[in-house]
Amino acid sequence: MSTLAPRVVLVHRRTELDDALARHGTHGQAAFFLTSRGRDIAELENRHALARSALTTVAAAIPVDWRRGRVERTDLSRFLFEPDDVVVVVGQDGLVANVAKYLDGQPVLGVNPDPDRNPGVLVPHPPASACKLLPGAVNPRADVELRAMVEVATDDGQRLLAVNEIFVGHASHQTARYTLALPDGRSERQASSGLIVSTGTGATGWCRSVSRERGDRVRLPAPTEARLAWFVREAWPSPATGTTLVDGELTGAELTVAVESDRLVAFGDGVEADALQLSWGQRVAVRLAERTLRLLR
Repeated sequence: MSTLAPRVVLVHRRTELDDALARHGTHGQAAFFLTSRGRDIAELENRHALARSALTTVAAAIPVDWRRGRVERTDLSRFLFEPDDVVVVVGQDGLVANVAKYLDGQPVLGVNPDPDRNPGVLVPHPPASACKLLPGAVNPRADVELRAMVEVATDDGQRLLAVNEIFVGHASHQTARYTLALPDGRSERQASSGLIVSTGTGATGWCRSVSRERGDRVRLPAPTEARLAWFVREAWPSPATGTTLVDGELTGAELTVAVESDRLVAFGDGVEADALQLSWGQRVAVRLAERTLRLLR
């Protein structure tokens, strides 16, 4: 057992005001640009103040004898999380999805700085609750909600995790060609705009939209359920490609995609910049991940 004091890692992202100032150079230039388009920089300033206030409140709630770390979203891939870290995400729900793939069992406290704008599905707690929740976060019996994750793995060792969904298809969402193989042995050569495999957390987003278009014939998983739903987008019928295997459920097995196009990609949670690059002849497996997201309640 580690003798070091617990470490809290604060995860945050640049605000819209930060981005505007970086783009336009000065506050005055940013304000002029927004005003010329019928917007008011005060809107960005208000959201910036809420985010900074939340970070200050959470930082003040960390016990004085604990260690501290802090990482911005764009630096997550270079940050080394420790096994016993307590991760506090201050921001939107999507920020939890951004950090989850870099974790391996560390508890996550999601703090919502702006409940009027953020749904708070993965960041359900107000900043003031950190004072009460943080001391108990290091307890192995802490009250956590386990969220299923989805994993994509290639035959050359590439691997990617996601909280919401995995997309496999063309980088520009044009026609992708591949052979899809199901766990029950059925397979089909397809031409489509891609494959989506979703968790219960992602079932309220992208895959929900596809499911509705198809009359909700696939039972979508619940947020904590160890089950996935999958959908093929816009499968195209031709003498060489079919449209029979276009949706279903997935539990303890995996879908296999044999790539038959150049420059396909697989990415998670909408982060196209962090995609696996796939080429002709590769095989890709998509399945329920062994890891889960541990959300503190």
